[in-house]
Amino acid sequence: MRIVVGIKWVPNTQAVRFDPKTGTLIREGVPSIINPHDLPAVELALRLRDKYGGEVIAISMAPPSAEQGLMHVLGMGVDRAILLTDRAFAGADTLATSYVLAKGIEKIDKEIGHVDLAVFGHETIDSSTAHIGAQVASWLGWPYVYYARDAELLEDGRLKVRRQTERAVEEYVLKLPAVVATAIKALEARPVRLKYKLRAMMEKPIVWWTNNDLGLDKRCVGLKGSPTVVGKVTFMPEVPRKKLVYKPKDARDAARWILKQLFTDEAVAPFLKKALWG
Repeated sequence: MRIVVGIKWVPNTQAVRFDPKTGTLIREGVPSIINPHDLPAVELALRLRDKYGGEVIAISMAPPSAEQGLMHVLGMGVDRAILLTDRAFAGADTLATSYVLAKGIEKIDKEIGHVDLAVFGHETIDSSTAHIGAQVASWLGWPYVYYARDAELLEDGRLKVRRQTERAVEEYVLKLPAVVATAIKALEARPVRLKYKLRAMMEKPIVWWTNNDLGLDKRCVGLKGSPTVVGKVTFMPEVPRKKLVYKPKDARDAARWILKQLFTDEAVAPFLKKALWG
């Protein structure tokens, strides 16, 4: 199997800043991390490769600094990585981002070899839209299943995917190629191994593709290709903590004290009373 797994290099949400004019994230000077919800997707892709053979290619549309994130997943055992990076891609919403990713996957399919499966995380911590998997599938015209927890390749070449809903475990059989999005915390990601890190450092398996390589209309990518309009950005002031400490006699005493604090707090009490009694 040739599996493409998408990862996103996201700003650490504890240090997020916004441009008040455009409503877009300011990434310069903000520490970034791999989107945690993408790691189960990487793990699923690696498990399928380990069981059935083939290769896993990581792909990310991001600034050059995202090489750090790609190096991390290469250290987990991903075979190679492609960074889609260009100033023309900056400011993209999910529609423009999924378009670039889909075109990147098409280029992999055409120039590297047939892609059987694309795997994405459920959502990202910097936007939480959960759009990308579905949108990439739509651009490619491939079947799509989300909330996936595991998958297996059947003898007839189709993929059986199990997904977890609120009330049940569902099974779907997909004709490949297909797109799958993993559920949050569906799988525990394997650790980085030194031998894979060293292999990545020696072989340098990260390839950069710019818009010159993809040949996309600049009106369809980045901020220009994003129909999402930010109507207003509201900056909420930090709420000061009261730092109250109470040492209860037992659990009942603790519960009574917590309820007393909630129902006497001027900011919380009205909402709590409305929620309980309407």
